[in-house]
Amino acid sequence: MGVVVSRNDLAALRAGWKAHGERVVFTNGCFDLLHPGHVRLLERARGHGERLIVAVNSDDSVRGLKGPTRPVLPESERASTLAALASVDAVTVFGEETPHVLLATLLPDVLVKGADWAHWIAGREIVEEAGGEVLAIPVETGYSTTDVVANILRMHSD
Repeated sequence: MGVVVSRNDLAALRAGWKAHGERVVFTNGCFDLLHPGHVRLLERARGHGERLIVAVNSDDSVRGLKGPTRPVLPESERASTLAALASVDAVTVFGEETPHVLLATLLPDVLVKGADWAHWIAGREIVEEAGGEVLAIPVETGYSTTDVVANILRMHSD
């Protein structure tokens, strides 16, 4: 089970893991209404290293990306839910448009995104320049928070 930590604490965790030779994987996203597609992506990401860091978009960041009705769950709840997963070691919240600053601080060994973002993986250049690997992992079809929300609204409008 992981922990929700500040950036400074996360940097210290990363340094410790690096000192012990552990391969660190990083991914980021909104993770609003956690669904099986998210869980499986995180499990696959963890398979590429010994530690998995998840950076969660802040509430303001999610609203900027998804619109004024999102997120459904606040950042603290999204972060603590992710930290409860066996595949996740640490979770932090970020409010910037991209995780560039966080990636430059942590320099993970592997940066993972779902293949639906393969056309543009934010921070790719930072990780690759530091000798890390960037992976686009296939996402499972049929899972999308936007679709889940739309289905709920449709069910309650009938």
